[in-house]
Amino acid sequence: MSDFAIETDVAPTPDRLQRLAKVHETAFGPLERGWSATEIGNLAKAGLLVSAKDDSGFALLSLAADEVELLTLAVAPERRRAGLGATILDAALIAAAASGGAAIHLEVAADNAPALALYRNAGFTQTGRRPRYYLRGASRIDALVLSRNL
Repeated sequence: MSDFAIETDVAPTPDRLQRLAKVHETAFGPLERGWSATEIGNLAKAGLLVSAKDDSGFALLSLAADEVELLTLAVAPERRRAGLGATILDAALIAAAASGGAAIHLEVAADNAPALALYRNAGFTQTGRRPRYYLRGASRIDALVLSRNL
């Protein structure tokens, strides 16, 4: 059993969306643009938002028929390496399956070893590659497409 309190929001408040936007900004660092509170809110309305009750991490999922896409999973840097990301991912997988999803897909930067380990430990396997997909400063990084059944 996890020590983290997780919830699935249908309509997060504007204040909460601001806190989640700050987490997204800090989680992805200075070389990638964090998503705004408006963007997170719009994606949450159209899909699923799974978040830590203290707003230190969250996942956004998009639903289309029985296909689910994990759009992002962000954990505040000071809360990493404690199991919060895995707890949010587990809750997101449960929510995706409960919403009728049969499979889930995501993209992750090929050089993001912690995220790759998290997803592989959760049963994801590589199903594709998008060369030079992410821009990091002057560098281009491949995106790996990972999938698993729900």
